Amino acid sequence: MIRRFQFVFSILSVAFVFALGCQTTYYAVWEKLGKEKRHLLKSNVEKARTEQQKASEEFKDALTRIKEIYGFKGGDLEKFYNKLNDDYESCEKRAESVTDKIEKVEQIASDLFKEWKNEIDEMNNETFKAKSRRSLKDTMDRYARLNVAMTQAQSRMEPVLKRLRDYVLYLKHNLNAQAIGALKGEVGNIEIEVDTLITDMSRSIQEANDFLKNFE
Repeated sequence: MIRRFQFVFSILSVAFVFALGCQTTYYAVWEKLGKEKRHLLKSNVEKARTEQQKASEEFKDALTRIKEIYGFKGGDLEKFYNKLNDDYESCEKRAESVTDKIEKVEQIASDLFKEWKNEIDEMNNETFKAKSRRSLKDTMDRYARLNVAMTQAQSRMEPVLKRLRDYVLYLKHNLNAQAIGALKGEVGNIEIEVDTLITDMSRSIQEANDFLKNFE
């Protein structure tokens, strides 16, 4: 029981330290728990991938909700608005979580690669140095592809969120048949944006899978 409490306390300490932005202490705490930067990078790439998977589903759900407008022939507009607003808020929160996870990945990757380079410089064996440099380069190249895919998918979320927000506010201010008619004319635009977002998310998730598969 005591060991379990100590472990939970250590995890909470790590989260608190990371929130404060003290990277050195953050890594020191994790090292005491047996986790090096490479372990942290792998773990955070997995978390970013999971958040992107969830984001994809939630944006799809929001689009499905909007497309229900096509079949709307009268009913409780207030109820429809509330559901659409809930979908928007879920997407917004998930987008914030995705951004947070990507930022953590970027920070840890940067620190890992810097440490890796410095440790190679400390080596005396030239054969080991050469192999380590190749390994570092391969890892950095794979990470670069992952980072491009992640950030591109991330950048697609904001325009979709803005459009969703417009729909929600417009419907809030105009709970009538004319509002439904106006929204029907806009569905095609957001459908294109969401489809592009989902495609980019899928590419990012695949890059994460490839990176994790080859990351030791």
